[in-house]
Order: sequence, then C-alpha cells, then structure tokens
Amino acid sequence: MTALAPTLQAFFTDRLARQRHASEHTIAAYRDTIRMLLTFAAARGGVAPSRLDIDHLDAATISAFLDHLEHDRGNTVRTRNARLAAIHSLFRFAALQHPEHAGTISRVLAIPPKRGEQALVTYLTDPEIDALLAAPDWRTWTGRRDHALIQVGIQTGLRISELTGLTVSDVSLGTGAHVACHGKGRKDRITPLTAQSVTVLRAWIPQIPAGPSTPVFPSRTGSRLSRDAVEHRLKLHSLAAADTCPSIRSKTVTAHVLRHTTAMRLLHSGVDVSVIALWLGHESIETTRIYLFADLDLKQRALARTRPIGRAKTGRYQPPDTLIAWLEGL
Repeated sequence: MTALAPTLQAFFTDRLARQRHASEHTIAAYRDTIRMLLTFAAARGGVAPSRLDIDHLDAATISAFLDHLEHDRGNTVRTRNARLAAIHSLFRFAALQHPEHAGTISRVLAIPPKRGEQALVTYLTDPEIDALLAAPDWRTWTGRRDHALIQVGIQTGLRISELTGLTVSDVSLGTGAHVACHGKGRKDRITPLTAQSVTVLRAWIPQIPAGPSTPVFPSRTGSRLSRDAVEHRLKLHSLAAADTCPSIRSKTVTAHVLRHTTAMRLLHSGVDVSVIALWLGHESIETTRIYLFADLDLKQRALARTRPIGRAKTGRYQPPDTLIAWLEGL
C-alpha cells in the first residue's frame, strides 16, 4: 500500500471530522475534489487510483488538473480556487505525516490561487422588495409561508441553509425578538428581528405543526424545505413581481440575493462594515467589503463631499459679457 491511501483516510476521518468538526457540506466538497483529482492523475499517469502515491500528485499534475477544471469542465476561477484550497488542506496535513515527501508537498503548497474578475453583487431595491413581498398569494398556506420566508430572509440575511434549518425553538418573539441559527463553520449567532418580521412570524407560526423541532418554513409534508424548493419558489414569485415592478425582471432572484439585499440595506443605513460582517456571520471582514464596491450611492455621496479639482477661480461670481454669452450660446 502506498502512503497516499492511509493519508487520505486519516485526513477525512481524523483531521476534518474529529479535529476540525467540519460540516457535512465541507467534507462532501473536499471528497469530490479529491475524487476528481485521483481520477485525473490516474488517467494522466496510467496508474490505478489505489496505487497512486504522493509523488504522483506533484505540482505539474496539480496544475494540469486545475487547468482541466477550467478549460474542460468549464469551472469558474472561484470554483477552481475552492478546489485548490481543498488540495492545499490535504497537503498541509500530509506534510506532518510524511516529511520524506517534503519537496513534492512544498511545491504543491506554493501553487497560488488564481485572480479572477470580481462581479458586482446583485441586490433588490426598496420597490423590488415591496413587489417581491406582495407576490405570494396570501389566500394559500404556501403563499403565507413564502411571504414569511422572504420577509425573514431579507431582514436577517440568513444563508439558505440557515433559513431552512430554523426551528420553532430558534425563534424568540418576546422582548428582544431574535432568531438563533447554527451557521457556516459551526458558528452560532443571534440576529435581531424588526417589529414587521415579528408581526409576520406571529401570524405564521400558529399555522404550522406544534413542536420545538418543527421547521419554521416546512414543506407541505412538514419536513424541512430543500434548497431547490426555496430557489424554485423565489423564481416563481420574482416572475410575478415583475408585473408590478419591471426592474426585477433583469435580476435573478435567489436566496443569496436576499442576503445581499440585507447587507446593502444595512450599508445604506450607515452601519459599519465590521458590524455587517458580524450580522452576516462572515469569517473575515474582507468578505464583506464586496458590498462597498457595489454601493454606487455611497460613492456618489463621497464625491459630493470632495472639492472640485483643478485651479478654480475664487471670489464673487461675475456674469459674462452679454454679447459673448450670446455667441457662446449659438
């Protein structure tokens, strides 16, 4: 048996699951990356995946694999960098276990992430928010559920997994109303609720089966809504909202757009970026800075406070000669 197989086994069972307490989504993403890498390296070297060793996964092979992701599989730079991060995590673990492969490992760890274009975030304006909230049919149970979900999603900025994972016991509607969520990276946080959200939830929660573990936004069968179901409902409601607010037609409304909308509303209200990072549960404040690039109003307000450039003459205004003014107006 080569050194790679037991290293992989220890990486997933010991490092990720036991030491880092990685979520099932992280483990699945890392698993898919390593599976694709081993398949690619086996085909490239003519060696069965089970017989691959660490030296088979050298810097040249990893670089070729990353190019394969972009050019053959059509992955974005962001996806390519996420795959590289998973490979780097594996090789940092391997460096501690197999110093005899230090040369190969160090060259792989030296492969840098690729810089890509940073797209501006999409978010909803106030008229678009009003139109989207009005789109669900209040006469139906699913319409009232969707209205409550959209309201809470826009106000709290929860991730889609956090929204669908909310249970009745996570919601407090008394003094200091808030929702508690178990977020990305196994981090718990509490997000306050506005009076409007409290009113909507007080009307909605009695319509779902009682029980502290009941999802706040369940499916018709009472189970937790899937990601695809939420995105499908948002797509339907955004199409309906376009009838009264045509500008929303140019935007793809997803659960993450609702999250972006929360951040932009906070930013427009003058909330500091560091507070917005805490609100959204970002690991780093650098992640939150993307909203500064998207906020044109903030840039216009900053421009309005600047002094005119150039050597502008000072003193009282003197109107031009009437004849010259007439000639200039021709």
